[in-house]
Amino acid sequence: MVIDFHTHIFPDKIAGATIEALSKGASITPHSDGTYNGLISQMISTGVDISVNLPVLTRASQLDSIMGFARKVNESYHEGARIISFAGMHPDISEPEQALARIKDAGFLGIKLHPDYQGTFFDDEKYVRILRCAKALDLITVTHAGFDGAYVGQPIRCTPVRVLRALDALGGYDKLVLAHMGGNELLDDVLENLAGENVYFDTSYVLPSMNKKMLEDMIKKHGEDKILFATDSPWQHQGEQIKIIKACGLGKEVEDKILCQNAKKLLKLDSVL
Repeated sequence: MVIDFHTHIFPDKIAGATIEALSKGASITPHSDGTYNGLISQMISTGVDISVNLPVLTRASQLDSIMGFARKVNESYHEGARIISFAGMHPDISEPEQALARIKDAGFLGIKLHPDYQGTFFDDEKYVRILRCAKALDLITVTHAGFDGAYVGQPIRCTPVRVLRALDALGGYDKLVLAHMGGNELLDDVLENLAGENVYFDTSYVLPSMNKKMLEDMIKKHGEDKILFATDSPWQHQGEQIKIIKACGLGKEVEDKILCQNAKKLLKLDSVL
């Protein structure tokens, strides 16, 4: 079984324009069309059993509309499809506790943050307030970490030191998932200063540029139980990312944890899968 913990899909009516804009902004080529059916098709062809959709709010006003789309995705999951959607959160939502309570009551397992797209540093009090409430509600939080290609020349808003400051303010948060192995293009810094903390790293987007030794060092220091297979689809091809993991010779037990078991545990899917 394979679980992809980090994918993105959009409503059909805006998917084409959204993918085109994001592609140009970050100078990257998509590997699917960004739609629900496009992701399902890729999952079937590559052997991915479950994907987690992570919607990003670029404005606080998008909360309800994106929640509505995400709820429809989750309804399809319960009808037999295999995409689980998180909700999105934005630091400019004036009453985040109420918004997060609604998200929890609607059955969502977690939220997605993107410090660069949301123009906020990860250790800002706005994010700490969201994270504190998410922790209290037992919600998973996934955040973009490290460099984003759409923000060349701008400060990186989620770095290892900022993550550590936020964790210190929270007294820890064991359901925090740091995308891109803890920090895209900051892996040496992640390995030295962040690996070993009680958080998760996902493998999204960075696998093609990581050498085998870095992945092995990261697994050794951070722990094989705290790494989640992820692709950032449509920005990476699910099948190619699976091949990279399988070619590393990690051993069946470690490989299975990264590709599936760690995600099953975090998502609390053991009882149904």
